[in-house]
Amino acid sequence: MPQTKHPSNAPQLLSSVTVARLPARQAHAHKGDFGHVLVVGGDLGTGGAVLLSAEAALRCGAGLVSVATRPEHVSASLARLPEVMCLGVRSANQLMGVLERASVLVVGPGLGQAAWGCSLLSAVANAERPQVWDADALNLLARTPLALPSGSILTPHPGEAARLLGIATEAVQADRPGAARKLARRYNSVCVLKGAGTLVAAPSGQLALCERGHPAMAGAGLGDVLTGVLAALLAQGLDAWGAACLGVWLHACAGERLGKKGRGLAASDLAPVIRELLEEHSACLA
Repeated sequence: MPQTKHPSNAPQLLSSVTVARLPARQAHAHKGDFGHVLVVGGDLGTGGAVLLSAEAALRCGAGLVSVATRPEHVSASLARLPEVMCLGVRSANQLMGVLERASVLVVGPGLGQAAWGCSLLSAVANAERPQVWDADALNLLARTPLALPSGSILTPHPGEAARLLGIATEAVQADRPGAARKLARRYNSVCVLKGAGTLVAAPSGQLALCERGHPAMAGAGLGDVLTGVLAALLAQGLDAWGAACLGVWLHACAGERLGKKGRGLAASDLAPVIRELLEEHSACLA
């Protein structure tokens, strides 16, 4: 996708033609070729959020997926996703070993804003890996500014964007392109401003718009799925811009396809459909 020279230019529409493609896999490929995604979060009472992200990363082709969450959630996590390595952590010190092994980090789903979440976020922020920040990671970022590693992605909804910018949610919605671009510049990261007409902004001012999706997607957990999709695409070699544009488009198209059935769309419904769409767009075999 060409760089936008002037920030005032209209955003480029995301479509099957304009989004990146994953390369076909070689016959001798192995799991180590496709990255290791670590999802950090899931405080007490919100353990499902990290599982939604982890499942999405798994279904979108990450070679390895790990979850770092409260020890109380480990048994349920293994029962739900036996393919995912699950580590129970009570403090940031217990996170260090798996941080070193991961190639892409997701932080925020179910993280909470208490001491446990704050300590884990601080440890993640200091790891020089591409990262996807969502949910409470963004709320904590608004309270305590941190520098994100190069190649990272922020995924705020309008309320989170407002807190990060120190303005009202209504102001964000009144100028969504301006808000997305400002966040991308401020944090030197690609920003995905969620909502109807999701926008992807780069620090350079480049902007893309997704017009796909469905009102049935207005429900809990769909953002957690998106973070996992983005992380899997980063793990497989796309840069932050390419991963964000492709991931947003896949997520919206999956919701649109499932939305035809009407209300009651659950976040966990999305991952299998996103997998189908990714194969239609970027076949695994040449």
